[in-house]
Amino acid sequence: MYGVTRVMGIDGGYRGFYSKNTIPLTPKVVNDIHKRGGTILGSSRGGHVTKKIVDSIQDRGINQVYIIGGDGTQKGASVLFEEITRRGLNVAVVGIPKTIDNDIPVIDKSFGFDSAVEEAQRAINAAHVEATSFENGIGVVKLMGRNSGFIAMYASLASRDVDCCLIPESDYYLEGRGGVFEYIEQRLKENGHMVIVVAEGAGQDDEQVDVGLWISKKIKEHFSKEKKMMINLKYIDPTYMIRAIASNASDNVYCTLLAQSAVHGAMAGYTGFTVGPVNNTHAYIPFDRITEKQNKVDITDMMWAQLLSSTNQPSFLSTTRSADIIEANKDEEPPTQLSDEETNPC
Repeated sequence: MYGVTRVMGIDGGYRGFYSKNTIPLTPKVVNDIHKRGGTILGSSRGGHVTKKIVDSIQDRGINQVYIIGGDGTQKGASVLFEEITRRGLNVAVVGIPKTIDNDIPVIDKSFGFDSAVEEAQRAINAAHVEATSFENGIGVVKLMGRNSGFIAMYASLASRDVDCCLIPESDYYLEGRGGVFEYIEQRLKENGHMVIVVAEGAGQDDEQVDVGLWISKKIKEHFSKEKKMMINLKYIDPTYMIRAIASNASDNVYCTLLAQSAVHGAMAGYTGFTVGPVNNTHAYIPFDRITEKQNKVDITDMMWAQLLSSTNQPSFLSTTRSADIIEANKDEEPPTQLSDEETNPC
């Protein structure tokens, strides 16, 4: 539509700007990439040397940069935009929110989230089948979510087979009255089996520890040594299987809308924004709003309450801790403007 004749892809993430060759992107090259998982451009962690990247953009004569990725990637895009602005270059910088974790704020959801939740159902279903096949069977499924538990929460709600969902935003304790172990024992006595979904960052300060393996080990130790109770625990980690799938129909439609909105915005002369739906309306959001915080599950919100109702699990939070969270959320909310009659109706 806009008469563009040359589009290039940067191979290998931010480092690819100055360390790898570009990949020509023609209609023929990208014709069926939506049917495949992964990425034809490759990916990497780190490699964000701002000066080198902007030097490369300037040397190559690039005038529009579309940066696709999650929370950290969007922060990198914001830094590039600032440097490009400082140099006075005529280059548009546009962010496209692609992350299965759904941890980008402001927008309704990120590209890849629906596909991840849908695929997570397979792992949960497998855990449920295994758990029901043995006496006192326990299926533990670890899902993605280092800082945000959206995949675990939505997959658990969609499944209806999950008895316990643990996410980074909600603290929990294993031992003692009201803890996870007590709840597991209760569910096993009632149903003879249970399924636990745990997000990878749930209750773990040490990023090197696999929380799925850790909690599985703790459960086995507790019931074999403390309770002298025979259990059959199966642990499933579908992380890379979920990451590798092709996007589903919902995400394919969403991705097309994101791409078209991004191009229209850049061609209209806008820059320094991430595109995404806000209350179901596609909008251009300045980078500083996208990078100011990380999207997290609000455990005082209705969605988490519905999750607790669906699984029948307790909150695993002490009364004091719950009050602290509610008070903290109150502090963040802007004051409501009310008239004197409304605040003092008597």
